[in-house]
Order: sequence, then structure tokens, then C-alpha cells
Amino acid sequence: MTERTPLDGVDLLLADLDGVVYRGAEAIPHAVESINRAGESRAVAYITNNASRTPESVAKQLTGLGLEVSRDAVVTSPQAAVRLLSGLIPAGSRVLAVGGEGLHSELKLAGFEVTDSADDSPAAVIQGFAQDIGWVQLAEAAYALQGDGAELPWVATNTDWTIPTARGIAPGNGTLVSAVHLAVGRLPVVAGKPETPIFEEAIARFGGTKPLFLGDRLDTDILGANRAGIDSVLVLTGVDQAKQVLAADPNSRPTYLLENLAGLHEPYPPIRETAERDGSRVVTVGSAVVRMRGNVVSLVAAGDSRINLLRAASAAIWGSGLAIYGLEVDPELYA
Repeated sequence: MTERTPLDGVDLLLADLDGVVYRGAEAIPHAVESINRAGESRAVAYITNNASRTPESVAKQLTGLGLEVSRDAVVTSPQAAVRLLSGLIPAGSRVLAVGGEGLHSELKLAGFEVTDSADDSPAAVIQGFAQDIGWVQLAEAAYALQGDGAELPWVATNTDWTIPTARGIAPGNGTLVSAVHLAVGRLPVVAGKPETPIFEEAIARFGGTKPLFLGDRLDTDILGANRAGIDSVLVLTGVDQAKQVLAADPNSRPTYLLENLAGLHEPYPPIRETAERDGSRVVTVGSAVVRMRGNVVSLVAAGDSRINLLRAASAAIWGSGLAIYGLEVDPELYA
């Protein structure tokens, strides 16, 4: 029997950007050619929580990397946030916006009046990421949401705690939203991953009955795809790595684990499990073998593939129903 690939039966491929397609200004190895190949026989769209940029600028960057992308193929968290906002306040209302060009342009396209001051009596606050946001902008949002504004709608594009950059991992919009939250004692409505509106918009825009989402974060990408009922790939080219995979909670576990996006087109090996007489469970993926006995997870054979070893270890741990903090895990399984 021919082993299936992660793309078998998929008619819509949805991809995150940071940590999946590129890191900083550079394309991640295997990403461009793998996505272009996938796009020869199915629709491809890009979902990003990055609220600082317009769809046009994202499409231009992706095109410069060698991908075939139009503006409409980019679904952003500001787009999802502005649609949420449209259901909360009257058309044309004044909105206090904390964010970059990507957020401001979507607000103007939707017909909202934009302000940066709480003194202008905004009807709502909307918050997204930009690298130049500082104390002054966060304070204006806090002022607007206090006192008479305590019931004012507050929408956040996303709450990613971190973002991958060319220099490393940096604070994301979640840290900025948290600063306002701590000042006003309330939480915003969130539009981007891991919430479902951004996925629902993508599927409504492109159709498809069997989408597959590509992400690099368990807490936003994979959790969001699971909430939306979409199969997912966690690719180990961004934020989350082996240790985080093994500790993933049941709501944040991907359908597939890939070392890089070349794996989209490669056979995905089956997971084989056997029960031993001593009560242990032995999980085999390819030539990688992991044993779990009680709360001890140990390496039996590393095999010839680190990703298969991680697949075997994660299957053993996830299938046990036990919390990761109660397990003794061989360090070789997440090295």
C-alpha cells in the first residue's frame, strides 16, 4: 500500500507566514518550492496574525520570494478584527486604533473614522501590532477603556505572545494587549488565531471542503485550526520545537508533524503501537521506536529520522492520557 502524504485529498492549503514561509526577510528552506508545487492542484491562501502590514505588502513580499500570490490570497487579522468591529458599533463610527498601517488601512476601507486620542470620544478601541507602538499609544487605549468607556467595545487583532524574527524571538501583540489589560482590568474580543473568525473568512473566501493549515505555533496556529475543525501541520521551522510538541495539551496537537515543508509531498509514515506483556506500550514510526511504561517514556531505537522519533514519542505521550509534568521523558526524545 502506498503511504499517503499530508496533502492527499486537500483542496485548500492555508499557510501561516512568520516561521512557516519566511523568517525575517528570508524564505525558509523548502517553503517556496513546496507551496508552489502544492498550488499546482489546489487553492493556496495565507493567514497571518501580523497586524502591522497590508495584504498588498504581504503579497508583494511573498511574490518577491518566488511565490505566486495576489492580494486576495492574503487573509490578515486586521481584516478579521474590522469585520468583528462592524458588528459591534454603527458604520462610520470613530475608532481609537492602536496599530500599524495594516490595521489603519482596513479601518478606512470599512468606512470608520480613525483617531489616536481617547479625548476624541471613540466608539470603540481596536488594537494590533506595530514595531513602533510605545507607552503613549497604549496609555491612550487604557484611558479610553476606563471610566465612561468601561463598556466600550475593545477588539484585538491577535494575542500572540511572541513573534519570530531574523534575530530571534521577540515580544508579540499579546504582550501589548496584556499591558492594556493590566491597566483596565478587562479583556478584549480577539479576531485572529487561535480564534476562529480568521479561519472562517479564509474558507468562505476560497471555498474548499478539506482544508489543511500550516503553522509553527501550538498555542495559536494549531489550537486555532483545531477549534475551526481543520487538519493541521506543525512545521518545526519557527517557534515551537520538540519539547513543546511533547508537552502539547489535547486541544493543541497537530494532525501532522513536519521538519520542513518538503514533507508535504513525502509519504507520511503510519504510527504502529503494540502492547507488551509487562504492560508497556511500544510505538514505532519508521525505524524509530519509543517505549512507555507507567510514567516513564524511553528511547528504544532512534532510527534514521529525528522527525520520526518525535512522531513516535508524541504518539506515545499523547496516547497515554497522562499530563506531561507527571512523566519521566528521556531527554534524547526532545534533544
